[in-house]
Amino acid sequence: MATLQIRIDDSLKSQADLLFSSLGLDTSTAVRIFLNAAVENDGIPFSVQHQTIPASLQQAIYDTIYQQNLHGPFDTAEEAIASMLED
Repeated sequence: MATLQIRIDDSLKSQADLLFSSLGLDTSTAVRIFLNAAVENDGIPFSVQHQTIPASLQQAIYDTIYQQNLHGPFDTAEEAIASMLED
């Protein structure tokens, strides 16, 4: 059996350990799962691309952070949905 050593940021390692632990895995097992999936898929088993955030979502995030252009609170879910459909 071979040993794989990689260098990663301490914070990334901690976050990954917590995530995998919440899934009932240790990090070594998660890496083995990734490597097996890569071999089975004959490539990286997920899309590798730049993520773009639509302008409307960027604006909504900005508005939420700075408490601008917000509607509500609403008394019912129906009122909230009606407000969303107005735009």
